[in-house]
Amino acid sequence: MAIGLTWVVPAGSYSKLFYDSMSQKLQVTAPTGEINKLPADQKSLDALGININIGQFTNGSIRKPISIPDTYQRLPQAPMGIEDIAVSMVHGTIEGADIIVFILVLGGLIGVIKKTGAFNAGLIALSKKTRGKEFLFVALVSLLMAIGGTTCGIEEEAVAFYPILVPVFLTLGYDAIVCVGAIFLASSIGSAFSTINPFSVVVASNAAGISFMEGMGARIFGLVVGIIFVIGYLYWYAKKIKADPTFSYTYSDLESFKARYLSDDTHNHHIDFTLRRKLILLLFALAFPLMIWGVTIAGWWFPQMAASFLSIAIIIIFISGLNEKDALEAFTQGASELVAVSLIIGMARGVNIVLESGMISDTILAYASQLVSGMEGSVFAVAQLIVFFFLGLIVPSSSGLAVLAMPIMAPLADTVMIPRDIVVSAYNWGQYAMLFLAPTGLVLVTLQMLGIQFDRWIKFVWPVVVFMLLFGAALLVGQVMMLS
Repeated sequence: MAIGLTWVVPAGSYSKLFYDSMSQKLQVTAPTGEINKLPADQKSLDALGININIGQFTNGSIRKPISIPDTYQRLPQAPMGIEDIAVSMVHGTIEGADIIVFILVLGGLIGVIKKTGAFNAGLIALSKKTRGKEFLFVALVSLLMAIGGTTCGIEEEAVAFYPILVPVFLTLGYDAIVCVGAIFLASSIGSAFSTINPFSVVVASNAAGISFMEGMGARIFGLVVGIIFVIGYLYWYAKKIKADPTFSYTYSDLESFKARYLSDDTHNHHIDFTLRRKLILLLFALAFPLMIWGVTIAGWWFPQMAASFLSIAIIIIFISGLNEKDALEAFTQGASELVAVSLIIGMARGVNIVLESGMISDTILAYASQLVSGMEGSVFAVAQLIVFFFLGLIVPSSSGLAVLAMPIMAPLADTVMIPRDIVVSAYNWGQYAMLFLAPTGLVLVTLQMLGIQFDRWIKFVWPVVVFMLLFGAALLVGQVMMLS
């Protein structure tokens, strides 16, 4: 479909602005490819009509090229061909190398821990302690993931939790969809109603030329309501499964889930939860707050996260007493189980490369900005939500869409006399409503990991998409009405 669009949608591009840290200058690249360098000062930004503090560029807060308003230019059509499918997937895999290495190292770490028997022993102990109050575990996982989403934007990193928590949920009598709800839905709801998430609301606010504290009250209110909705929806679904296991949307695949995620030893109640195994699980658990600290405080990204997971794997190998051969085989086996997931990431990124190479992403953005320009305040806010919903399919990266669209969309709020933070909120809520569905995002990765068919996922997630759009629209209209 992406290749077909490059034949139909007119090609075009905005001029792009980028801070070159080597020369310490602003670099403007015209749609036709000409490059012009400007002094890295506020005067240069003002002359370009960009209402962003120069410090956001020089301190690295804005790392990607941003679109310059009123510079869109039609270009000769650049349709992509069938031969570009494979090429774009290869380039997408190369671009996603940091995430792919992270996922493979994670798989290796999990493989080592499985070999020690720590997971199985822990699962048995957990299943004994949670009898009669199983949903409490689901609610706690959901709450923690939502907090992770709203504070540090846990999204790609969430794949680390699936191989661990799916066996837990199955042991407690639930299905894989409950696990996806507690991890993917909850973390995405947290990211949608971001408070201090540096990869969405912070970068979007910076690109809009405002402080990320603006609009915080509405986002906090939305976060509380969103968490309540997700946990309530999961409670309804989990209660249905407990009453009638055949209600599960993935009931026909339940046995294959169990065969994949529950080894025979899981049901062997003679596995001792020894001090060594407890220490191994403690080290594994510490990897995640360490990851969150690294992302939010220390400026880590996937290479650093992968290195931290690899370090913990090495420490666990020494503690476990595994010999070199067994440890290497366990690590390799664990990594191999996530190869398919890694390749899907490259394929998904390949779609975006096709749209960018065909030069239609900016055209779609230009048409969208013209569509909402000059509307009445409340209508404008809801229209922005809808626009960002569809842009989320074209650009599934939260930070990527922020730097692409916000310099164009945010100034339009000035023309209808509403604050720019409303556009930032519309971006968050609209894009994430789409990311629950978009095959160009993390959805396919998640479904591949758990063996869930896409149509069954749609059956489960559509009420959440409707909630995000209706509740988001109501919040936006409420904010605009409070201004009058």
